[in-house]
Amino acid sequence: MITVEDIAFVRYQVTDLERMQQFLADFGLHQAARSDSALYMRAAGAVHHTHISERGDVNRPVGFGFLARARADLEQLAAHLGVAVEDNPEPGGGLRVRFTDPAGFVVDVLHGQAAHTPLPTREPLAANPASRRQRFGQKVRAARAPSSVMRLGHVAVLVPNFHETLAFYRDVLGFRVSDTYWAGVEQNTIAAFLHCGLGDQWTDHHTIALVATQESAARFDHTAFEVLDLDDVCQGGEHLKACGYTRSWGIGRHVQGSQIFDYWRDPFGNKIEHWTDGDLVNDGSPVGHAEISNDELSQWAPPLSPEFFA
Repeated sequence: MITVEDIAFVRYQVTDLERMQQFLADFGLHQAARSDSALYMRAAGAVHHTHISERGDVNRPVGFGFLARARADLEQLAAHLGVAVEDNPEPGGGLRVRFTDPAGFVVDVLHGQAAHTPLPTREPLAANPASRRQRFGQKVRAARAPSSVMRLGHVAVLVPNFHETLAFYRDVLGFRVSDTYWAGVEQNTIAAFLHCGLGDQWTDHHTIALVATQESAARFDHTAFEVLDLDDVCQGGEHLKACGYTRSWGIGRHVQGSQIFDYWRDPFGNKIEHWTDGDLVNDGSPVGHAEISNDELSQWAPPLSPEFFA
């Protein structure tokens, strides 16, 4: 079992790189590298790139990458899987272990990748709740603009072999369960939110979420990017709406993870999320187990439409 520190990127195949690049720029990402066959987009944080689009004949999710804590983790993982530690041939370099997970996704575990200087952003806005004033003589004037996407937070995937995939991420990549959903009877677990297994260190409520599906092939449900604050969620959403993009669901606050969310569709139908104000957990945090229902997906939000589950 190794230690994964965070998610690095998500990887898609698309038929039109230019169209994807324009959407991602409106979403709040920035070009890190580009070739005739692939587009690498970064967030404002230091990670080299957080979104990869590869040119292809069909639009489909391909996989994702994680950041290993140490080179020794790569060597241990490679030995366990019977693959090699190799030089990463993609922008940012470093070392990688590449494999296909039990659900069929292409996964890269990286170490030593080049980092960027973080991009400048505004400071998070100070709020004035009724019981704790903290903004004095300062106005809030948030202009409509793309969100300041700070980092990639998580990927949620639908998998036909849920228990096998959960065991792999837990026992091989060291993820730990934060919350689960059940359906029908409590023993029938059908979804799990997994955080990086970092011991006492606080980390995101989930870095990967696994959801059982009766479909024959695995696919992404959504990818999720953290932005500065609530105003950044809202102003970024107004910008996307003005650009003619389609909102899938939002704005609302989740139950599991507590994130304030806003889901959109990219030009190829992929669901992509802005979020802020999520829970932090560690390996000592209690694990929740709730019955799956639409009410369990949000504490408050507009009504769900069938489109969200497509």
